[in-house]
Amino acid sequence: MDQLERDVLGILEADSRTPLPRIAEMLGKSEEQVKKAAADLERRGTIVKYTAIFNLDEEEDECVEALIEVKVSPQSGSGFDGIAEEIAGHEEVKTLYLMSGSYDFLVIVRAGSVKSVSRFVSECISTFDCVLSTATHFILKKYKIEGAVTKKETFRRNPIQA
Repeated sequence: MDQLERDVLGILEADSRTPLPRIAEMLGKSEEQVKKAAADLERRGTIVKYTAIFNLDEEEDECVEALIEVKVSPQSGSGFDGIAEEIAGHEEVKTLYLMSGSYDFLVIVRAGSVKSVSRFVSECISTFDCVLSTATHFILKKYKIEGAVTKKETFRRNPIQA
């Protein structure tokens, strides 16, 4: 990856809505150079998707997100990849990582209720023969998402009067 591609990625990471002509202007490059760099990054799979990051905590009462740690026994022939493909195929799964540590996968899911997440774990994840254990953690409040602070409030504690 060359410096132009790194610079384009940096700008898009900060704001994926930045138009390519504006990026060219910011970097002092031609639009053609920047368009080619972005196209190359997309073709190679470095840029996977242009997206917006939402903080739905204030907007939706009917949205629950959870982190699910999954410990598995890798499958013969496909290792972790086959299991990951099956888990990723579920609509509730928003993010899936292979991890080091006590658990093998970190699955981030979004559903309409705590019960829906529970049902997903018990009826989908836990039913795979290779799944040894799971641990589910519900997200209660988001302070920072992908590098962006969700609220510009100052977090202060009130002094305790004796």
